[in-house]
Amino acid sequence: MLDVLRVAAESDEALAAWLTALGEADEPDEPSVEAGVPSAGQGASSAGAGVLSVEAGVSSAGAGVLSVEAGVSSAGAGVLSVEAGVSSAGAGASSVEALLPDADELPEVLLDLAVPHEDVNELVALRARVLDHPDTRWVLTRCVDVLLRDLGEPEKSPRLPALPEELGELGSCFYVFVFLAALPRVRAYHRRRGIPDDVSRHTLADLGRHMAVHRRGHDGRGVPVPGWNALHFRGELYQLGRLQFQRSLLGPRMGAALAAAGTGLGPGDRCLNIHIPDFRGPLTPRACQRSVDLAREFFPRHFPDERYDVAVCHSWLLDPQLKEYLPADSNIVRFQERFRLADTYGEQAPDDTVPVGFVFGDRQLAVGGLPRRTRVERAVGDHLRAGGHWYGGHGWFPLGRPGVARPFP
Repeated sequence: MLDVLRVAAESDEALAAWLTALGEADEPDEPSVEAGVPSAGQGASSAGAGVLSVEAGVSSAGAGVLSVEAGVSSAGAGVLSVEAGVSSAGAGASSVEALLPDADELPEVLLDLAVPHEDVNELVALRARVLDHPDTRWVLTRCVDVLLRDLGEPEKSPRLPALPEELGELGSCFYVFVFLAALPRVRAYHRRRGIPDDVSRHTLADLGRHMAVHRRGHDGRGVPVPGWNALHFRGELYQLGRLQFQRSLLGPRMGAALAAAGTGLGPGDRCLNIHIPDFRGPLTPRACQRSVDLAREFFPRHFPDERYDVAVCHSWLLDPQLKEYLPADSNIVRFQERFRLADTYGEQAPDDTVPVGFVFGDRQLAVGGLPRRTRVERAVGDHLRAGGHWYGGHGWFPLGRPGVARPFP
């Protein structure tokens, strides 16, 4: 696996940075090598330009050699236990133990995460490939360590790049095993915060929904945007009814819009970022209001040390041009009317592929052949065929707390 990753990293800066971050996840004070893993003099290789190179479990990323603790022990029948070594995630960081469920237990865990039934048998078989090779186990362990650094801290999710196509399903499905290994830690985090079991289950089941999105667009198994699901498995995002709410911070432009509106908020202040997942039924006003009401109760209760006075949304669904094609009582227009659009984003480049991907399942579909079965399909396709473009919209509304007046007009 690492041979393929190293070659691909030579022309992929994001992948190269990710590999380097994995190497930096293990920097023990004194070199420590588990039995069966070569020492630095037995197979270590050097990688130029700061790209991580790992041979049989020993890595070298620029100056200095990182020893790797990738030993495998048995933790019950067939359960893998991989020590993650000492993390360099800063003061108070601790090692992470990467665990995968036993092959006999794995189907139930996958189904709890809403993984499509047609993917379960293949993922159980793929588990052996993940565990059978030392460098694949090393990548798994380091990914879990990087993913869980600063667990629960907003805006600190690591970048998780798509893996090279040359890896086949090992690459497209590898992050499923990363999230499986992270599952006990995030569930423990949820319990410490008092997150209800149903909210925890529905939130983490977004992994299976996203795999269904991948199958719709690519007709195969995989996780299309692993960095998205990282938010769920880091305790940053929660499914509350129809909508998802991400604990986040205001960026420069949205923060400037809120400051100009006299809210007393600005860049870097806390906000809830709203996301609209597919396969969750119609976006009715009633369902959306229920979600907002749930969020107003949920976050003060489970994150009492964090104040959220505003909800924001960044989505093509907030493009005002949709009102030219959809009636005023449509769900999308009613959703738009919840928000005050920010005017601090200036000239934006169009991104026509985003609505095409969300509405039709594949961003690369030819515009001329887009179906016209629903009002939204006709809106998206007809606008593009007429030479128009779609843009991301950026909006906000006051959130407030239960029983407390809105913090600003």
